[in-house]
Amino acid sequence: MGTDSRSSLIAASLAAALGATLLMAQPAKQAQGGDPAKGKTVFGTQCVVCHNADSAAKKLGPGLKGLFKKAKLENGKPCNEATVRAVVDDGGDGMPPFKEMLNAADKNNIIAYLKTL
Repeated sequence: MGTDSRSSLIAASLAAALGATLLMAQPAKQAQGGDPAKGKTVFGTQCVVCHNADSAAKKLGPGLKGLFKKAKLENGKPCNEATVRAVVDDGGDGMPPFKEMLNAADKNNIIAYLKTL
């Protein structure tokens, strides 16, 4: 087998491996989308005690209406899925951590719901 044939074979193998990796990653990415209706239910059992969903007015914690329209969270960090998930997981400023109390699907659903507010 010549050098060109080996290079072509290696390139084809790498392309196939990359394609397979991307295909396997797609379902996980789709699963992170969350269901806003389920998120509303979880919010109603876990979050509503401390947070308003229908206004930005503070309860025990900040009101969450329009949360994802804000540039920054109250802690000064950018408002995006990763920082909101970190706050849910780690708590802070009087909020308990929910890392162990909520599973990944519940967190995805809550984030999907918060995006609708």
